[in-house]
Amino acid sequence: MKGDRFDNRRNLMNFNKSTSKEKLENGSTKDKFPVVLDNGKTIIFISDKTKAQEVILRYKNRGKP
Repeated sequence: MKGDRFDNRRNLMNFNKSTSKEKLENGSTKDKFPVVLDNGKTIIFISDKTKAQEVILRYKNRGKP
């Protein structure tokens, strides 16, 4: 039976196999640098610190033609 609860539970138990190890680790922002946007309302993490200004400019110009 396709919609069986037991089958769905088994699929959820195997969820960790398809998730990358980085996302499963405690503190997945390890080795990443924070970039603060919108006066502190938004914080994103990037792996290359030298591209922080580029990310800020792209964020400010998003949605503009």
